[in-house]
Amino acid sequence: MLQRLGARQGPPQRPYCDNGSEFSGRLVDLWAYANKVVIEFSRPGKPTDNAYIESFNGSLREERLKTHWLSSLADAQEKLEVWRQDYNESRPHKALDDRTPRQFKAEWAKRKPEALS
Repeated sequence: MLQRLGARQGPPQRPYCDNGSEFSGRLVDLWAYANKVVIEFSRPGKPTDNAYIESFNGSLREERLKTHWLSSLADAQEKLEVWRQDYNESRPHKALDDRTPRQFKAEWAKRKPEALS
């Protein structure tokens, strides 16, 4: 996934991650080194270092993963896509001044159109 993202829009300059095994493994480290990417890690046991993603993960877990039985990979993909669309297109977020991410992106694009190309 990191390779695909990097090929499409260039590798991230300084991704910020928790200390989960998916981010601190050898392959991610090799990818970062090969792409001259510096990965910054939150402090262990300090979820407030990354409060936005912790809030997102909590919402996803409570609203989708704990409340719906996922019978297959295709079923999980379908249900998560419905949730993702609602989360990004219909639901206002406090961190975005009670705008949806879609509204925020549209307003941001009007101010800075070159950043979305």
